[in-house]
Amino acid sequence: MITKTDMPDRWYSTKEICAYLGISRDTLLVWIANKNMPAHKVGRNWKFKVSEVDEWIKSGQAAE
Repeated sequence: MITKTDMPDRWYSTKEICAYLGISRDTLLVWIANKNMPAHKVGRNWKFKVSEVDEWIKSGQAAE
């Protein structure tokens, strides 16, 4: 059986990353388009690594 501790940096969905950051989907899409938020397109869906998003926020790019 695979547990969350086996996959510490899994891919998050749009809904999950919005909940994690406490933002709306519209804000998320603006950040992807205008603020170079780290996001990966998989088919028609966006996927996110929490470690990349956290690093992007710490770098100050989210505030610009």
